[in-house]
Amino acid sequence: MQQSRTNRFAVIVAGGSGKRMKSELPKQFIKLTGRPVLLHTLYVFHEFDREIKIIIVLHADYFDLWESICEEYSCSVPHRVIKGGESRFCSVKNGLEAIDNDDGLVAIHDAVRPLVNKQTIKRCFDNAMRYGNALPAISPNESVRITIAGGNKPIDRQNVFLVQTPQVFSVARIKKAYAQKQRPDFTDDATVFEASGGKINIVPGDLLNIKLTTPVDMEFAGIVLKQRKRKE
Repeated sequence: MQQSRTNRFAVIVAGGSGKRMKSELPKQFIKLTGRPVLLHTLYVFHEFDREIKIIIVLHADYFDLWESICEEYSCSVPHRVIKGGESRFCSVKNGLEAIDNDDGLVAIHDAVRPLVNKQTIKRCFDNAMRYGNALPAISPNESVRITIAGGNKPIDRQNVFLVQTPQVFSVARIKKAYAQKQRPDFTDDATVFEASGGKINIVPGDLLNIKLTTPVDMEFAGIVLKQRKRKE
């Protein structure tokens, strides 16, 4: 007897500004190897699973811009656009509320991580299917220090992780977690989930899955995407 397919959703959070990118245009709309960053991210999730239900969370001011981008680049990937909130917490919550089926798994991903690959997405979904959630993370290559009263001290970098997205959760559990009030220590979806009593399952991330923040990041991402294109 064939097993029923697990419902998969993706909430792509695209509410960032262009301040550190030194651009008036929010970084998710800046062109990268010929097309906007957000399109790269959207296509990766669609290529991973043609049946995944994708929700893009945008500031309402950019709805028309996104529509024009989709027309210009003939984007036919099925997705919904949801209005973002005043903070990332509120934007994610809005995106989750747009999911009308609590039976399944949802990946919450930063729009400005277009270098995420299908293998990382699959690893996160597979582990979330088994453990209820998956948090991709990598270990730092550099030495790590923390500040303390009167100075600073080194810590073992083997005990430190750099957290990435997509962070994948049971839809029902992460919706319940986002029913909490927003707190200053909610830095990502995992911290929200933990505050509701959940235990986080860390899985290997990808060194190339960087968050585009500066012009240097854009240059690096362009090189990576061009190399990937040549290998196809």
